[in-house]
Amino acid sequence: MSQLRTVQVLGGGSAGSSAHVGSLTAGLVARGVHVTVCAPAELDRAYDYSGAGALFAPVPRRSDPVSVAALRNACTTADLVHAHGPHAAVRAALALGGRSVPLVVTWHARAHVDGARRRLVRMMERRAARAAAVVLGTTSDLVDRARRRGARDARLAPVSAPAPRLPDGARADKARAELGAVGRPLVVACGSLVPHHGYGTLLDAARMWRDLDPEPLLVIVGEGRERPALQRRISGEELPVRLVGGREDRAELLAAADLAVLASSWEARSVQAQEALRLGVPLVATAVGGVPDLVGDAAELVPYGNAEALARTVTRLLGDPLRRAEMAATGLAQAAGWPTEDDTIAQVLSVYDELTQPLAR
Repeated sequence: MSQLRTVQVLGGGSAGSSAHVGSLTAGLVARGVHVTVCAPAELDRAYDYSGAGALFAPVPRRSDPVSVAALRNACTTADLVHAHGPHAAVRAALALGGRSVPLVVTWHARAHVDGARRRLVRMMERRAARAAAVVLGTTSDLVDRARRRGARDARLAPVSAPAPRLPDGARADKARAELGAVGRPLVVACGSLVPHHGYGTLLDAARMWRDLDPEPLLVIVGEGRERPALQRRISGEELPVRLVGGREDRAELLAAADLAVLASSWEARSVQAQEALRLGVPLVATAVGGVPDLVGDAAELVPYGNAEALARTVTRLLGDPLRRAEMAATGLAQAAGWPTEDDTIAQVLSVYDELTQPLAR
């Protein structure tokens, strides 16, 4: 049998989708599939798709003729193209130009837009759904969304984030000392500094719990366009909050926390939630999107945008070490039941085989 040749197409790439493509690439290559990854150049530097065995083709996240031509060139010999997100799917469909090459689309999340852009996003989602032979949604509501947009075949395909790995000799006390959290509770949130991650609400909650003794420290790991506005609030209101930017030792910082907090307006299979539960860190999260199904009874859930409920829950848990220990154990058990990376790769490969017969190995 000839070797199956696939192309993975990423746009800007969220942390979740970018990490998924890295995991998928390594798994497919190990199973004898030829993989080309088309993505902005910075993503290969961050996720090392080349090191996982892929041929990497740098393609900007644009739909101009030069970018589409670069993507078309990368897809010339492909037996199947797999786009990650509606934007990448539309670009891949343009690059394929009506060729009979199957297009698979994974919807990892939904766009967070308002006003006039909402209509444009809806049109893009419709084009992506109708161009795909199969749409794989990471949550049931994304599968429903794809069907409403006209997908011929939409299936649930939960994505497993790579398990966080702590380096040998990692020590919570060292991480806490570096952050300035010695002798005080440490609360950690992770994710890009963008509006839908709810950091404004989280700062409101931090203002409410700063009267605790000792005063908890909130550390936010991530970078993004909201940083200047958030930092102005932190400084102006003298909030017990540190923005530490994007960090390679993110897992170590999260593992050192007394609590992890996720305040987003919507998440699919949140990478932070997966990391926290796998590390045995108690999690407080908003009851949005795919989060309740993901965490089950292993996390305390609060309504999105309710700073008072968030502050009240964090305060209660910081004062209850037994409850936190119980949550940590429940989180590890919940995580053990999630699909593994091998499960995810096997499901995707099954779809590839279905669409490329008789090319399948």
